[in-house]
Amino acid sequence: MAANCIFCKIIKGDIPSMKLFESEKTLAFLDINPLSYGHALIIPKHHGAKLHEIPPEHLTELLPVASRIASALGCENYNILQNNGRLAHQEVDHVHFHVIPKPNETEGLGIGWPQQKGDMERLKGLLEEVRSKI
Repeated sequence: MAANCIFCKIIKGDIPSMKLFESEKTLAFLDINPLSYGHALIIPKHHGAKLHEIPPEHLTELLPVASRIASALGCENYNILQNNGRLAHQEVDHVHFHVIPKPNETEGLGIGWPQQKGDMERLKGLLEEVRSKI
């Protein structure tokens, strides 16, 4: 755990939360600054700022819990969001997944998707590079 991390403080019970789910490795709670009603956060209890810093055994429950929460909320439309780094809009340096209900056009997450035309030769080079490292 990190001493200055707000999510680690929530895990330890130093800061109260509206817990939805808790296990040995995972905690889920309602976001107190929600984008929409029912916005929830799912976090591993293992501290790490970015997804690749969390050991795989501490990641196994995160998406199943997100799915269960979305189902329990009765969401027909929702976003599952996970950001890594400031440029990717991460504000708390502890891995977390958002379940954000999207009940209508104005509530919930609003995003743009600025697609680009891919350079196929460059993508083929990337494909081989990444495959060799996995």
